[in-house]
Amino acid sequence: MELTTGARRHRTKAAVFSAVCIGLGQLYNKQYMKGLLWMIAAQLFFWIYYPIAYRGIRGLITLGDAPTKVVAGQVFEGDHSIFMMIEGLITLVLILLFAGCYVLNIYDAKRNGALRDEGHPAPGFIESIKQTKLRHFPYLLLLPSICFVLFVTVVPLIFNVLIAFTNYSAPNHIPDRNLVDWTGLSSFYDLFAQEAWRNTFFGISVWNIIWASASTVSVFFSGLLLALMVNHPKVKFKKFWRTMFILPWAVPQFISILVFRVLLNGSFGPVNDMITKLGLAPVPWLSDPTMAKFTILLVNLWFSTPFLMALMSGVLTTMPKDLYEAAAVDGATGTQRFVKLTLPLVLAATAPILIMQFAFNFNNFNLIYMLTDGNPTQPDYYYAGSTDILISWIFKMTLNQSQFNMASAVSIIMFVFITVFSLWNYRRMKITQEEDMV
Repeated sequence: MELTTGARRHRTKAAVFSAVCIGLGQLYNKQYMKGLLWMIAAQLFFWIYYPIAYRGIRGLITLGDAPTKVVAGQVFEGDHSIFMMIEGLITLVLILLFAGCYVLNIYDAKRNGALRDEGHPAPGFIESIKQTKLRHFPYLLLLPSICFVLFVTVVPLIFNVLIAFTNYSAPNHIPDRNLVDWTGLSSFYDLFAQEAWRNTFFGISVWNIIWASASTVSVFFSGLLLALMVNHPKVKFKKFWRTMFILPWAVPQFISILVFRVLLNGSFGPVNDMITKLGLAPVPWLSDPTMAKFTILLVNLWFSTPFLMALMSGVLTTMPKDLYEAAAVDGATGTQRFVKLTLPLVLAATAPILIMQFAFNFNNFNLIYMLTDGNPTQPDYYYAGSTDILISWIFKMTLNQSQFNMASAVSIIMFVFITVFSLWNYRRMKITQEEDMV
């Protein structure tokens, strides 16, 4: 039976008292030890951290008032805008955690006030500790991990996003000799409005999508082809062939990339040397823009096909043989069985892996940077070469050119694209599975 308004006076009063002052609602519920601890902890945090919090939030808003100056050989320390932004972010996170404790304090007071409304006494301090250990023990275990993720992952991500809304870039806005200012959406505007930035962004984005799609599709079908060949009934020594094909995947990738970079070198590479000895013209593997892109796809086949082959081999061993026998009885050819049975079943089993593979290839920094370094050069691009993808362009803009605001803007667009693409594909798979179950 629901309590009347008059019978709810303890829970209401306790919640109001805790809202006015942390710990006061617990004192009202006669939980004196808990109330005093809440009150002392809150007051200590507030009065000790208030000056730091004020300075941190003010620094986050203003990003500094005066830069460092050198006058007559004497250094006058000024504000470092980026340090102030980081300190302000950490301060904001701590304030939000304090706000969460404030809400928890109100909820605790209201819950124990509800017990009093029902005629039960509020639990004592020792009993409250026992109840917390019993009810919230999993959350207590997760608390260190949550704090670690919050300060190591979430805060840097937010910092990266905020950089896109500033003018943090060389040569005029690099601390501490210069201040950084909030500029709103100007970085995104410049990315699409200025012709040089726009051409670079769209040119690299188109190649990035082509590269991610072509590499994913080519590796999928090459892995499937190898798996079909190895698992064919007439092929002997299957374990030997599987071991041979899996070896490229076992070698550290960066070593293989550097080996390929030497092999395909246009000046002294062994591959071109052999081609020249055969009386043919040397191939510009890494110096021609189109050929360099084709070379990247070929090298990626070497690295990624073994993993897909192993995956496809496992999927093929689980295929229901009765379907193939029934299809053969009905007169289906080998090509028809592959198109109608093998390919759909393999796609259904490996669809999540393909989405992950696309996302990985979209951000495959190691292969692009270590094989071509984004070269050959492209004079129409800002700080990028012909084979650069967005992630390698971001790397060059940050470490080589100090264009931090523009790099942050591009990374946000990348994140949105990958997120939307992955969610759309996963949603399609989920809908497909639900329709198949109906």
